[in-house]
Amino acid sequence: IVANNKGVLSLHKNMGLVSDVFDAQTLNRLKGDMAVGHVRYSTTGSSVLKNAQPLLIDYAKGPVCIAHNGNLVNSLHLRHDLEKRGSIFQTTTDSEIIIHLMARARSSNLIETLTYALSRVQGAYSLLMMDRQRLIGIRDPYGFRPLSLGRLGNAWLLSSETCAFDLAGAKLAREVEPGEIVVIDKDGPHSYKPPALKKNVLRRAYCIFEHVYFARPDSVVFGETVHLVRRRLGEALAREHPAVADYVIPVPDSGFSAAMGYSSESGIPLEMGIIRNHYVGRTFIQPGQESRDLGVRVKFNLLRDVIKGKRVVIVDDSIVRGTTSKIRVRNLRRAGAREVHLRISCPPHRFPCYYGIDFHRSSELIANRYSSLDAVRKYLEVDTLGYLSLEGMLGCLKHEKSDYCSACWNGDYAVKAERKHGKFSLEEYCCGQQAE
Repeated sequence: IVANNKGVLSLHKNMGLVSDVFDAQTLNRLKGDMAVGHVRYSTTGSSVLKNAQPLLIDYAKGPVCIAHNGNLVNSLHLRHDLEKRGSIFQTTTDSEIIIHLMARARSSNLIETLTYALSRVQGAYSLLMMDRQRLIGIRDPYGFRPLSLGRLGNAWLLSSETCAFDLAGAKLAREVEPGEIVVIDKDGPHSYKPPALKKNVLRRAYCIFEHVYFARPDSVVFGETVHLVRRRLGEALAREHPAVADYVIPVPDSGFSAAMGYSSESGIPLEMGIIRNHYVGRTFIQPGQESRDLGVRVKFNLLRDVIKGKRVVIVDDSIVRGTTSKIRVRNLRRAGAREVHLRISCPPHRFPCYYGIDFHRSSELIANRYSSLDAVRKYLEVDTLGYLSLEGMLGCLKHEKSDYCSACWNGDYAVKAERKHGKFSLEEYCCGQQAE
């Protein structure tokens, strides 16, 4: 968290759970009438303290902090160019590049400075920034990642998920639009839409995976409540891939809503069969394969009296690497499941994401490691396997099909990434520079 107390910006950050990093004593020291908080999900740069956000940087125009959701796809080129011109970087995140670009803008006007910097970056970004006087929210012109504006009395809030407004007792005012800069000062919010940010941008690219997995079900994302979208995905999945079974069992937590839809559409009773340990976290999101393997073993427990002797339909939101799914199916067999039918509420992932979800190599995706979906089924040791089709998924969404990013399923990238772009490319670049 960076807190702003009468123009003095103070930072506290550390590794670990929010409840461990921010105890009452720490929060009492972070006084002020403006603040920016961030829980980092690493997509560029390792999970180390120096890369934790918000980043707080002092430069010629004063202190500024930045928090970033998304991923820049031309970060290697920009960093190389900036370092040649004298910039010195403190992190291996792509987010820091934006501040260095701002420092090189010749204008003292905030909007002109931001426009100069943002017109040079490519990719996905929902940003929160703060200087001595203002809180700033920015969304990239494609709209890859969500960002919303809320109100609590005379106070204004910005958040990547609207559930934060509910928890604070605030009301959702509206979404920050793609290509919009919202500046909040003592007079309230001011909206700017610099034409330079939308130059050569011909489409929207809302990330469908926000609806499938990433966002909380109680958030409103891209104008739709996430839970209701997931429920429709489950209904469509039941129509495309019916099963004969005794129970529909959701994989907690992100599979609950889709499982409700599958149960409702199929008429198969919904039952609790898998219990999640909430202190383990999301195994797919954990940054190393070894961490994911350990996480699977302690993350889920089974209700054996529910499962034993039953034919079960297991509904999950996605299979990315397959780490969790294979071990879970084996445990279901050991618990006595007679048949295991796996249903997935999105298509198979075949392409890397360069826009803020952590699967940046196609070789790590389970659908690419096997020659057919039946081979995937055999690897997972399930009786049947059914993925929701891309058309079926898009049919569950509010906006035009062309407004969504489906690159991880069909390879249709709205913005091309650098050839060597990857999660650790900036660190590899730094090591290469040092070796020279």
